[in-house]
Amino acid sequence: MSETKREKFVRLAEGRTNKIIDTLQLLGNLSNTGAYEYSKKDVDQMFKAIEEAMTDTRKKFDKSEIKEKRKFSFKD
Repeated sequence: MSETKREKFVRLAEGRTNKIIDTLQLLGNLSNTGAYEYSKKDVDQMFKAIEEAMTDTRKKFDKSEIKEKRKFSFKD
């Protein structure tokens, strides 16, 4: 029996969403100042990149076009 479009969406969306949540939890581990050193600017840059990627992805579900893919870097 082949899966429906809905079933495929649910299967993939659950897996991908959980992967993102797991990765965010790993990112949160970097907040340990006993093991890592970072500045407020570093944190702001990381979360700005994440928020922009989330906004772009959300727009895809609103049928808006994304003009460019973004990659994160601490480089200016």
